[in-house]
Amino acid sequence: MSLNPKIKMMLDQMNSIPKLDLKTITPKEYRALQEQMRQAPTTVERVGAVEDKKLPLKDRDIRVRVYKPEGNGKFPALVYYHGGGWVLGNIDSHDGVCRAIVNMAQCTVISVDYRLAPEHKFPAGVHDAYDALVYISDHAEEFDIDANRIAVGGDSAGGNLAAVTSIIAKEKGGPSIIHQFLLYPSTGRDYELPSMKENSEGYFLTQELMEWFGEHYVNKQEDWKHPYASPVLAEDLSNLPPATILTAQYDPLRDSGALYAEKLRENEVPVFYKNYHDLIHGFANFIEFVPEAREALKEGAESLKEAF
Repeated sequence: MSLNPKIKMMLDQMNSIPKLDLKTITPKEYRALQEQMRQAPTTVERVGAVEDKKLPLKDRDIRVRVYKPEGNGKFPALVYYHGGGWVLGNIDSHDGVCRAIVNMAQCTVISVDYRLAPEHKFPAGVHDAYDALVYISDHAEEFDIDANRIAVGGDSAGGNLAAVTSIIAKEKGGPSIIHQFLLYPSTGRDYELPSMKENSEGYFLTQELMEWFGEHYVNKQEDWKHPYASPVLAEDLSNLPPATILTAQYDPLRDSGALYAEKLRENEVPVFYKNYHDLIHGFANFIEFVPEAREALKEGAESLKEAF
């Protein structure tokens, strides 16, 4: 299947603009540029309630945004980690995605503003992701959520953190996670995978940008061999929470996501996996103007809803 026409139009516009010089731009400059370029959505999807809070974790406070669906009662919860290569993004950049998931899956979404690299290199973001989950699980009453129905999820780098958090929770004996919801997750750094070569440039996420993210995230290249950086390398993936894993055909991370789904299945972990043949990396952020991206997110959210 060919690339979605609306996404192709967007990419043509992006690719007509001079490329950023990743050899000179700093993360701080890139974040500022992203903030300037971010357009306010034409419509903000309504949910039951939205509240910003701070989690008082050891030696630091972490901001979260809590989205509740319409209605009463203790809803299940998705602890969500945003994408952005562990360097970019925040809870504002993924506000629209979280609002959509709330309504599609009928759950509370708690979006975690974990610390970013290079100011806080690996494994700081991993610690934030896991410690935030522990706090939320221990204070379920404070968040008015069902403590027995908590899932983790995220997109891209956030999908990596959700997968890693699931592994750590298994190792530490808790908290209990009912499902892992992974949107085009970064699960490893194998540049020899076909999708890495096929989609190395021209489709929003490029190999050059991935390398830039990596240089800022890890302290040394050997860090990528650690399962907390590359969960696909974990020796034992058994007894992990069931997973929903969505990938996109025109995404360098397509095959690493598919490989993670395969390895989970080999370890008898139930997986709903689907590759969307006309979409690119980051498609959940395009749901406002690409109906096919919204349908893909909805299909994944329905899998999450069934898990709850």
